[in-house]
Amino acid sequence: MKADMEHWTGRLAALAAECGVPGASLALWSGGELSACATGVLNTATGAAVRTDSLFQIGSITKVWTATQLTLLVEQGRIGLDTVVADVLPGFKVGDRRATDAITVRHLLTHTSGIDGDLFVDTGRGDDCLARYVEACAELEQTFPVGDSHSYCNSGFVIAGRVVEQLTGQVWDQALREQICAPLGLTHTWTLPEDVLRFGAAMGHGDDGKPVPAWGLPRSIGPAGLICATATDVVAFGRAHLTPGALLTDPAALRTPQVDLPNPHDGGRQWGIGWCLDEWDGHEVVSHTGDTIGQHAALWVLPGLDTVVAVLVNGGRSAEFQHRVIRELLGSLNQLTVPEPLAPPAEPVSVDVTPYTGLYERAGSRIRVTAIPGGLRLRTEPTGILVGLAQPRTLDLVPVDATTFAGRVDGDAMWSALVFEHRPDGPSYLHYSGRATPKTG
Repeated sequence: MKADMEHWTGRLAALAAECGVPGASLALWSGGELSACATGVLNTATGAAVRTDSLFQIGSITKVWTATQLTLLVEQGRIGLDTVVADVLPGFKVGDRRATDAITVRHLLTHTSGIDGDLFVDTGRGDDCLARYVEACAELEQTFPVGDSHSYCNSGFVIAGRVVEQLTGQVWDQALREQICAPLGLTHTWTLPEDVLRFGAAMGHGDDGKPVPAWGLPRSIGPAGLICATATDVVAFGRAHLTPGALLTDPAALRTPQVDLPNPHDGGRQWGIGWCLDEWDGHEVVSHTGDTIGQHAALWVLPGLDTVVAVLVNGGRSAEFQHRVIRELLGSLNQLTVPEPLAPPAEPVSVDVTPYTGLYERAGSRIRVTAIPGGLRLRTEPTGILVGLAQPRTLDLVPVDATTFAGRVDGDAMWSALVFEHRPDGPSYLHYSGRATPKTG
């Protein structure tokens, strides 16, 4: 079914106003037709209007592009998913020698390497920035043994991008253009600010509605989250994953489940090669989201319905906004019911929260959990390069069952899901925001 874009132009503006979103761009493929609309401003300080050809930062959706680049090289026989990274990337190592010898390409692309993966380090603007980033990974610790669990790992995808460079002989940015952008005719997909600024580019906004102090992340984070694109280019990329031969001979292979997620309430139940996997109302859904400094992106692909949707925003209550857009859109187009996020049960659940209190730490984040009447309170604080860019957050947590909690920042409409895991023969973990954060105190 085709979308009524006259309706959606007005509806997008109304939802943005309700959710405090400065600007947004929506594109969709449905009923054999590409449609797009936009609303609001790119920057509240300048008032420049968002257009359908405006570029937003798509953040971690970039990871699916990097996974696609490596899969192209797998299809060409130049590497295997189970190739040990150290065998193809000279000098690669992490803090644990056993992990260095065991981590494969598959582990990188499925977030199962166990690397403490939020190393946001600026290694300069030169073409050697990924090589220098990989060198900086030499002291990274393991949050769990290789292949033992799932934890979202930015570092793993930067390493994956460096593997692309090693095999193609090109910097990652150039390889991206030749492997994906040129074959798909994507003229509004770029990674470097000097290219992005040739177009209308969105600025991120903080919780106060003002532009954030920094536009983007360092170039060294490129393969994990530095693509800027229009919503229509993002949809074109998503469509390529529905069409054998558009890029990949077998794009469905990336949708094959690789690992069950320890927190199945946080965006999906399983992970494939680059993609998050779920099922809505009996329909397969593959997706990815992306957050940068005050910008937020979401891409959904529904293979059985030949539907692709991208929603890009530059601030406000982005999760609520994106959920309301996709819920209304798929409800009207496909009569599909999008599941609601996890929320506290109608009847309170009594749980002994004592084992969960304490300090949890990983690269880039320190999380303290304390007991409060009826549940827990969680306080996150950014560390390292993220200080001053990411903001501390406090969530009050309400138990859903013995290990699962729903939490939200005061004033938010959307709840986040958190799962505590205690291993009798090992450490305890907090599974939140896709990460497995070990308890350290």
